[in-house]
Amino acid sequence: MTGVSSTLAVNLARKLAEAGIREQVVLQAVASTPRELFLDAALAHKAYENTALPIGQGQTLSQPYIVARMTELLIQSKPQKVLEIGTGSGYQAAILAQLVPELCTIERIKSLQIQARQRLKKLDLHNVSFKYGDGWKGWSNRGPYDGIMVTAAASTVPEALLNQLAEQGVLIIPVGDDAQQLLKITRFGNEYHSEVIEAVKFVPLINGELA
Repeated sequence: MTGVSSTLAVNLARKLAEAGIREQVVLQAVASTPRELFLDAALAHKAYENTALPIGQGQTLSQPYIVARMTELLIQSKPQKVLEIGTGSGYQAAILAQLVPELCTIERIKSLQIQARQRLKKLDLHNVSFKYGDGWKGWSNRGPYDGIMVTAAASTVPEALLNQLAEQGVLIIPVGDDAQQLLKITRFGNEYHSEVIEAVKFVPLINGELA
């Protein structure tokens, strides 16, 4: 990062700490990740604001607080293998890839997936596997996963994702249509414990693939 963007990233991490993010490794990942890399040049000046920003195709780069909060929730159980549903710009993947040994990520929009792969390569993050496909179905032949993060709101929790959780694995997912809630779901055998974290607002998780 340039000196200016590095300072802005550190300031963003400080704001997230003030907003209640406690995991220092998450704050460090935010402070060391150039968020402007994940945006069109016209929006780069907004990169370090704590707000969601458009990335095209009706998708958004999530608010940094939400990225950090979901990451914090996921890594508390020290997952070794994580599945991300909705690669989008690749920013969330870039944060996760700094904190977990192995990350698998799925995107249904081909053009976004290609851009995200290029960005993570530029950041020298090589512990990420990419898949172009339908996030509702997960990525079963790479599972089970210690953690799954969904970065779009599902109307209901996809059963395929529950099935791909490892024992005591954690699923972080926004659920709902108009009123959405962020859920933390933990697997215990064939039972799942669900905890409501907070109200959120995400783009919808859509079935199928889009070239």
